[in-house]
Amino acid sequence: METIKTRFAPSPTGSLHVGGARTALFNYCLARKLGGKFLLRIEDTDRARHTEEAVDMLVRDLRWLGLDWDEGFAKDDGDAEAGPFRQSQRLGVYAKYIRQLLEAGLAYYAFDSAEELEAMRDAARAQKQDFRYPRPGKFPSETDADAARAEGKSVVVRFASPARDVVVRDEVFGDVLVSADQMDDFIIVKADGWPTYHLANVIDDALMGVNLICRGQEFLKQTSRHIQLREALGFAEPRYVHLPLIMDMKGKKLSKRDGDVEVDGFRRAGYLPEALMNFIALLGWNPKSGREKFSLDELVELFDISGIGKSNPKFDRNKLLAFNTDAATEADPEHLLKCFAQYLATTTSNIPADDKPLLRHLLQSNAGFRTFADVLNKADVLFAPDDSYEFDAKAVKKVLAKNEGQGYAVLTEIRPQLAEVAWEAEHLENWLKDYCDAHELGMGKVAQPIRVAVTGTTISPPIFDALVMLGQDKTLARIDRCLAEKQ
Repeated sequence: METIKTRFAPSPTGSLHVGGARTALFNYCLARKLGGKFLLRIEDTDRARHTEEAVDMLVRDLRWLGLDWDEGFAKDDGDAEAGPFRQSQRLGVYAKYIRQLLEAGLAYYAFDSAEELEAMRDAARAQKQDFRYPRPGKFPSETDADAARAEGKSVVVRFASPARDVVVRDEVFGDVLVSADQMDDFIIVKADGWPTYHLANVIDDALMGVNLICRGQEFLKQTSRHIQLREALGFAEPRYVHLPLIMDMKGKKLSKRDGDVEVDGFRRAGYLPEALMNFIALLGWNPKSGREKFSLDELVELFDISGIGKSNPKFDRNKLLAFNTDAATEADPEHLLKCFAQYLATTTSNIPADDKPLLRHLLQSNAGFRTFADVLNKADVLFAPDDSYEFDAKAVKKVLAKNEGQGYAVLTEIRPQLAEVAWEAEHLENWLKDYCDAHELGMGKVAQPIRVAVTGTTISPPIFDALVMLGQDKTLARIDRCLAEKQ
């Protein structure tokens, strides 16, 4: 049997979208499950939108998710037989096949201006018809193309689409018929000399041995063009697996208006890679066992094309957050520590990311957190300069100023006592309990004023842990500042 080869072929125009991450994940799983290979190719022919930063981000995000590839970009020097794996370095390869199509009369030059094309579209709209480019009775020659360029005209190459129906045989959506009247003479080489997505994609998949193409449903209708191009170029037809569109909770296509939709955004928000990977896997795929939690290796073992559905899945952020909460609770402590340190490196923080004992303590004292951002939000102020944080007006009113300044009164009374307490969590806890009993106060009536004084808010790690991490001198200095700024 032929060895299966899948690929992920992103265009580096921005960060990796969760839809792209799902495509990469499914291709990875298919290759691993079927004993094949997974290839990464960079499709950077859109020069107007291309950025080198996006290339680096794509590689980083894939590796952060745990998705490595067997061959392709960043795996060699571009000397592999099928390489290089970056389309901008393959123009000579494409030129050979463009010439082949032109000489065989399967493609032709066109010189229309933007204004002329718009006039044609207007005429089609006036007749209530779909626009189809009018193929010339005689194809322009190379000499004609050179003359047009000399006159400053835009010269493109169009594919002479055969006038017949095309059936896309997809392993998820079944046979999809694209009738002849929907086919057109589409552009395969742009005016700037660069190939379009359609041509470069088809040539690269064939030459790189990709024989199972798994991608989003938005490419399904375009696949008819690729089938025609493969036939014209003499390439074998691969298997197709198209994935349903990912929607928001209202049933609309997922967009940036809904918040983070990029892997980097979730990484910076403090999510664990395995939680995001697990969640993405269920966007359009069902293991048919009711099971929802699995590692990447377990996903590979369970994965099957028959589990991919046709209906559009919804991106439930609450479910993702629940997945991440569970993953953080169940994670190996050393893995969690590593991920937390990586997270701190992505954001502005006062917490020393290289202090492993401290990071372990923070993770333990904040057990049950939803994302690493929760830990940061609670603990970062403890490592900030004593005069750098503001006092939240609502917290001051509710905790310190209420009942004729009861909270301030507590701070004033306990301040000298705190100066004498042995600064360990156990001693602090015993002292606080004794103080509360002696004054017939609930724990919150004392702990909360201290918390507001030393953090500016009502949110922090457990108060005893917070005070130990803060230290006695800084605790007293912050209480003094709070009392000095009494409102």
